Parts: sequence; C-alpha cells; structure tokens
Amino acid sequence: MVSALGAGGAERVIAQLAQHCARLGYTISVITFDSADDPIYHDLPDSVRLRRLNCRKGGFQGNVRRITELRGTLKQIKPDLLISFLTKNNLLASVATTGLPLKWIACERNNPERQNAHPAWNRMLDIAYRKADAIVCQTSGVTRCFPASVQDGISVIPNPITPVTSKAAASGKRIAAVGRLDWQKGFDNLIDAFSDVAPDHPEWSLDIWGSGTEQSALQKQIAERKMVGRINLRGTSDQPGGWVDEADLFVLSSRYEGFPNVLGEALAAGLTVIATDCDFGPKDMVTHGQDGWLVPTESPHALAGALDKLMSDEPLRRKLAHAAPAAAARFAPEHVMKQWDELIDQVTKQRRLKRVQNHKPRQVHPAE
Repeated sequence: MVSALGAGGAERVIAQLAQHCARLGYTISVITFDSADDPIYHDLPDSVRLRRLNCRKGGFQGNVRRITELRGTLKQIKPDLLISFLTKNNLLASVATTGLPLKWIACERNNPERQNAHPAWNRMLDIAYRKADAIVCQTSGVTRCFPASVQDGISVIPNPITPVTSKAAASGKRIAAVGRLDWQKGFDNLIDAFSDVAPDHPEWSLDIWGSGTEQSALQKQIAERKMVGRINLRGTSDQPGGWVDEADLFVLSSRYEGFPNVLGEALAAGLTVIATDCDFGPKDMVTHGQDGWLVPTESPHALAGALDKLMSDEPLRRKLAHAAPAAAARFAPEHVMKQWDELIDQVTKQRRLKRVQNHKPRQVHPAE
C-alpha cells in the first residue's frame, strides 16, 4: 500500500520488493491512493496487479474515504499479508485492517520525531503500532521513536541500494544534490554554502534535482546570491538515478532523514559524497574520511568548508570515491531482500500457504 508511485525512496523500495516477491512466485498487488493518470516512476513487474483507489484528498473526510476504499479492496482481494509504508499510511492501514484475517507489517520510512504531526496522530499511532505483526525501521536509531510496548516487534531492514551501471566518468566538475524541494532537504543551506565558496572555484557548478513546494523560494534565493547559471534547479531526472551520469560530487544537505536512498546510490556509483550527520541514516552509511565526508547538521559554514576542501583536493576526492562502492555494498539487494524474506516468513508462519506451482499462492501487498 502506497500513496503514489512517484520518484520517492519508499516508492523505489516498494518496486524492488514487488519485483523480488514476484520472482519468488507470490501473487502481488500494489495498492495506491493516487489515480490512473498519475505518473509511475519505478517499473513494476507485469505480473503485479496495480490497484489505484483515486482518493488522494487529505483532511478528515479524505482519510475516511481512504480507509473505506482500502478496507473494501482488502476484503475483495483477501491478502495474507499487507505491508504499509510511511507514518500516516500506517495509521490508515491499522484502522482499515481491523477485524480482517490478515497479517500486517508497518514500515516507517522517515524520522517520526521531525514529522510535525498533530499530537492526536501520535497518540493514535502508539495504539495502532501495537496491532502490527511487525514494524520495519531502516536504521537502529529510529527505534528510539517508538514506545516500549512495541520494541519487541521492530525489525531493522535498510533500503536496498542497486548500483547505477551507466555511470560514466564525469569531467565537468558538477555537484549534485537530489530530493524533494522542501525544508527537510536543507537545500537553502546548501545554496548558501556553495555561494560562499563558489568565487574560489569558478569551474564548479551545483545541480539540485527534484521538485516540490520550495522551488520558487529556492530560485529566488539563487538569484539573491547571484548564482544564476552556477546553481541550477534541474527538476526530476527522466530516469531513476539519471542524475548520476552528470555528477562529480554528491551532497546530502538534509536536516533529517529516515534512510537516504540517494546517498546510497551516490556511494554505489563511486561518487565522492558529503552528507550532513543528521538523524537518521548518513552515519550508518558513511565512515567520515574513509568513504565520504560528514558535516554537522544546520551548519552552512561547515558545509561550505567541506565543499571548499573537497573541490580543492582531487586526490582526496579520488580516495573517497574509490572506497564508496564498498560502503554501499552492505545494502546490496541480495542482502536486504534476504532480511525481508526472513521477516515475511516469520510473520506469516501461522498462515503459511503453498506457492503458485502447488495451490493458492501467498499474496503480499505492499502499501504506503
């Protein structure tokens, strides 16, 4: 279950999980709240049934409709297991599955402490998560965000990182940053940091890939810093990971994360990376000075210093880039999907069904 199938990290994991389970012979449905004309950024196998509920409107009435449509769909397809992704969707899934004979795995994909959710949502989530047969977090740090009553049901499974095979050696001295154009990603700090050191590095430029509500504000900031032409808002890349081919250096400037897929993709592609040491994820992925560079969160000055150092020091960039793929190899799909297999088997052991080649296939339904 997922809100939509756009370019986000949760959507990528859903596509990878669906592909993996389909290869194992499971019957897979992906349930979304979006409509048929919304874009699908990550490919799904032909065998996966996509069920789009066309109820993206929020608010109380919108959420009531989502719960009603989701519950009706689950009654119709009778899955053995529902996997829901993202905080609010986990709450909706908890209500929609009440009394239904299925197992439920809830997946937290961000930092719950920084979501600015209404206190009522948090109270309801505490109750909802007690119903889950398992809760999946991406890093061990995220587990502190959950009440003691559910700690025994938490599994830590990182995102699978697939290496980008098309990476060519870029030579244009371009910096890439990737993500939604919103406050969480800290692009305002990155623009200030790059602007401070750009005069000393006239051959370098900064590309910010993504779309979002802060686009106009960021474009205004670029103009005010007189960086038009040096800092470019590139929009969403045509292909997943397509931004890698143009990058020499990657920067993650986030104020908070759950597990930054783009950082893993940059490491796997052999890029030099700079990342804020935010909660959660970067410290689990990067060893400072060995395979990447970590800087304090909310410090444009520190970020500017890291940019200046790495833009100036080509041998250091090469050293970090050479070690980067090994850092990402810990999150290779074959390792991560084995953890998902073990969890799914554990959760469904009381409802174990035979595979397609025998009788009725097990049904796994990713949801956001």
